[in-house]
Amino acid sequence: MNFYLWRRLPGKKLRKLIPNLIPNGSKKKREEINNILTKNKAGIESGEIIVFFLDECHLLHGDLNGYAWGRSDLRIEVPITNQKNRQTYFGALNYQTKQFHVKGYKSGNGKSTVEFIKYLQNKYKGRKIILIWDGASYHTYGEFRDYLSEVNRDKEADDWSITCVLFAPNAPEQNPVEDIWLQAKNFLRKYWYLCKSFKIIKFLFEFFTKEHKFDFPKIHQYTYT
Repeated sequence: MNFYLWRRLPGKKLRKLIPNLIPNGSKKKREEINNILTKNKAGIESGEIIVFFLDECHLLHGDLNGYAWGRSDLRIEVPITNQKNRQTYFGALNYQTKQFHVKGYKSGNGKSTVEFIKYLQNKYKGRKIILIWDGASYHTYGEFRDYLSEVNRDKEADDWSITCVLFAPNAPEQNPVEDIWLQAKNFLRKYWYLCKSFKIIKFLFEFFTKEHKFDFPKIHQYTYT
């Protein structure tokens, strides 16, 4: 591997080629998450504590076009149209029931994060929540951090209304929700002939995901033992 390729490869692809040289802490983080689940096993099984794996997906009209064909010796340029046809979805996978909760927002930011967490709290009133997600800035700073301080104020850690746990950095392979987004987009590509407008695309995306149950193998790396 030459030095130029080494520098330019994204972290995820580089780890596939030389995983032992660039650890991202995935194994250690998985053990940490499993320890948290084990510690809270009684509350999880009784329904007092709800565990969510959470992620965001940015749906674009162009997501239907996965490939472009053309001569290899010519540069292919694809014009970008309908740039406003973009929808951000927040999704939360219930660890116990495998039910997937989805809501759409204009963008992924602190405000929409707080609104989505309030939505989850309203669905599971009176329950403690453990959120497991990535380290996006709006998950850890700004409006959501202020909200977290508000709901957990003056409480001991074991009594927090919301506990947040981060995946290892640059490790989308840790999050089961990534598989749901992938399957949803594959579903759209399969039925591309129905997608005559972005409104229909959003309808089909939500039809495939919202309140359905998903039990992909990735979630089974998180256990009580």
